[in-house]
Amino acid sequence: MPVNPLSPTFQRQRVLTGFGVPAQERLSRAHVLVIGAGGLASTLLPVLAAAGVGSLTIVDDDTVAESNLHRQTMHTPGDIGRSKAVSATIRLASLAPDAEQLRAVEGRFDAVTAEGLLHGVDVLVDASDNPATVMLADRVAAERGIPLVWGSALGYAGQAGVAWDARGTDYRDLFPHGPDSSADTCDMIGVLPSVCAVIGAFMATEALKLLTGIGEPLIGRVAAYDARTGRTREIAYRRDESARAAAQSIETTPLSSDDQNAVSPEELRDLLTASFPPLLIDVREPWEADIAAIPGNVLIPLTELPRRAPELDTGHPIVLYCHRGTRSRQALDQLLQLGFSDVRHLTGGIDAWAVRIDPTASRY
Repeated sequence: MPVNPLSPTFQRQRVLTGFGVPAQERLSRAHVLVIGAGGLASTLLPVLAAAGVGSLTIVDDDTVAESNLHRQTMHTPGDIGRSKAVSATIRLASLAPDAEQLRAVEGRFDAVTAEGLLHGVDVLVDASDNPATVMLADRVAAERGIPLVWGSALGYAGQAGVAWDARGTDYRDLFPHGPDSSADTCDMIGVLPSVCAVIGAFMATEALKLLTGIGEPLIGRVAAYDARTGRTREIAYRRDESARAAAQSIETTPLSSDDQNAVSPEELRDLLTASFPPLLIDVREPWEADIAAIPGNVLIPLTELPRRAPELDTGHPIVLYCHRGTRSRQALDQLLQLGFSDVRHLTGGIDAWAVRIDPTASRY
């Protein structure tokens, strides 16, 4: 059943100056696709559903883990092991029982799936907080002329903005060479859950503004929030055609899609049982190795790798791994620059290993 824009549920929205029934009707007809059902989406999605957005599609290929629960508040301990996309739609159904469509897609948003997923979508929202995914989302949104709402949260700070190529600027203008995929992640330095909530609320607000035509969207501007000081500031940017030309060479699909130096969990399992197994190097921190490790590894944290590289045999096959693949990719680049030739890294890190090979390994 379509969302009824005249429902008493939305009375406090309809009385807003400039809102009224027309804006509520636009929401009831709208289709929003959200990439990610984690920390940012845990505020973003309930707001969109409760506000009366008619159709919501949620794309996520991950499952709920215990370490998610402090910030991914849509999920509960009873959801551990369940698809995040499915868990999210179950929660949203209770908030918006009249929503025309709540669709869970248990998979990845990538260059292959984007075409089908974006059919009929009015606003694309990237809540994955993943550099490769947001660059891909920016590109495909620009190709289809639809706006992209994006956000990021890390540590005590977060940012949110709107990329809309048809209106003059997009994410590539802010990061013409792509965001730094080698930067710290939540896995490494953590995140304050309330930061996710603040940024998720910013993102929901931007999506509602775009759908209703109310207000001034964050196009060409970034809202940056610092929880430690309570300050929010604005960063303005504009289109730079020379930088955009350089950006065309940036790879925007997920890191694991065509990495010739990557090895899958299944391939690594077979390599480790072969007659001449590779040297397996864990580039995480000792506290992470205490939580879970692949048997037979040598622990060399990424920060120590340049100093300890001479300990390694340049002629012996090496496979590197970390939590989810970011630091191991950096380690691989370092070793290649130092003259190592037979080096690969584990796609998805030990997290993928735990999901696909060893379910007894702890996830964090």
